[in-house]
Amino acid sequence: MKKIQVLFVLLLFVFAAFKSDKPAYLLFNKEGKPVKYEKMLNQLEKADIVLFGESHDNPISHWLELEITKSLFEVKGNKLVMGAEMFETDNQVILNEYLDSLITKNNFEAEAKLWPNYKTDYKPLVEFANKNRLHFIASNVPRRYASLVNKKGFEGLEELSDEAKEFLPPLPVDYDSTLNCYKSMMEMEGVGPHITENFPKAQAIKDATMAHFMLKGWSAEKLLIHYHGSYHSENFESIYWYLKKANPDLNIVTITTVSQKDVTKLTEENTGTADYTICVEENMTSTR
Repeated sequence: MKKIQVLFVLLLFVFAAFKSDKPAYLLFNKEGKPVKYEKMLNQLEKADIVLFGESHDNPISHWLELEITKSLFEVKGNKLVMGAEMFETDNQVILNEYLDSLITKNNFEAEAKLWPNYKTDYKPLVEFANKNRLHFIASNVPRRYASLVNKKGFEGLEELSDEAKEFLPPLPVDYDSTLNCYKSMMEMEGVGPHITENFPKAQAIKDATMAHFMLKGWSAEKLLIHYHGSYHSENFESIYWYLKKANPDLNIVTITTVSQKDVTKLTEENTGTADYTICVEENMTSTR
């Protein structure tokens, strides 16, 4: 009888410990079912392109970006290519110079257009590329050209010099205003009455530019992992749409990041927006 009592107490202790566990994040598949890291990685390894949609100030996003990159490198080696929204196409030269050891780290960090949270969130990725001699694509449109589109539409890009157009995708840019990622921008709260139809086009030029330069740096035997805000690939639109339009045969796997109060079950709203979802505790510390 005493053994049964001891076993019962032990089971209660184990159950209580399980109930009190507070995971920082959980992974879910497209159907909203929990999935192990290894199973996700198995699919990522077979992809042509992995679109990693992060939350810019979320430390779990940034930690997993690096961890997944390390895991993919173990399998793909120098056939792994990296790329990021956080670097604009007119910074490709200085990024290459640093990764090729032609300039110092201090020169690179002083002269490149780096995001405020570069040192905490993106420097580890650049340093991983540097250490392992991996190509890193600066994929995003120079912000001055996104502003130009917001002011004049895509037509404004035609006024640029041939030299400037080297930082852009081929013109004219394909654009589908019915895609929800662009259509919904006109309906966002707080955008104000001054917003015109050029507002989502400024987003589209970013997506089109990223897709174009990603494909320039990718080839059939390689695997490209690209880091960007989740809005740029969720619901299989934005960058994903441009990539598939250029090459319908691409095997693209998407990852997105969401925050919830309860990470143990993905909400209906957050289900199906990507192949894999990183669900993070909503009170997670911000990196900004």
